Amino acid sequence: MKIDQTPLPGVIVITPGRFGDHRGFFSESYSRAALAKAGIDIEFVQDNHSLSMTPGTVRGLHFQAPPHAQDKLVRCGRGALFDVAVDIRKGSPTYGQWFGTELSFENGRQLLVPAGFAHGFVTRAPETEIVYKCSDYYAPETEGALLWNDPAIGIEWAMDGVAPVLSGKDAEAGGLDRLESPFVFEGSGTTKGAVE
Repeated sequence: MKIDQTPLPGVIVITPGRFGDHRGFFSESYSRAALAKAGIDIEFVQDNHSLSMTPGTVRGLHFQAPPHAQDKLVRCGRGALFDVAVDIRKGSPTYGQWFGTELSFENGRQLLVPAGFAHGFVTRAPETEIVYKCSDYYAPETEGALLWNDPAIGIEWAMDGVAPVLSGKDAEAGGLDRLESPFVFEGSGTTKGAVE
């Protein structure tokens, strides 16, 4: 399992090994022990699986506030997507900065998005499936969202002329300048809920 740090401390790209032969491949896509050995000790409690039919489908930028903040481990089950994390921790030296990477069935990459970061993606292929683990259960009363194309964040989605397909809620999300973030940077990459 290959672990790569990103410019945003805590946001990590994980690439499990694949062992292939004439039949296909085998991959251990998640091992709590292997991640703990790399210093990532998160208890995941829920798996989610979504299907996006059309290239250009945008989901995000989403987060859950404390006390139900979520760490997420995201991978692509089929197709391809560009996955993004945005630091929304008040006081963080990287507040408002983003990191993105392509996750696809072919590359097998995963993105660890810690609590304190908004998460979103755009699909690059038809019928793209996204599978992700969460460290807390879905709690709709704690949901928050940022506008996916907020110029204050400046995510380079590389849509290449493809029109975005959005939910009404995502299309109406507010920008970073209006966010009352429920997360506080505690130093050394840790996060604390502003309101517990």
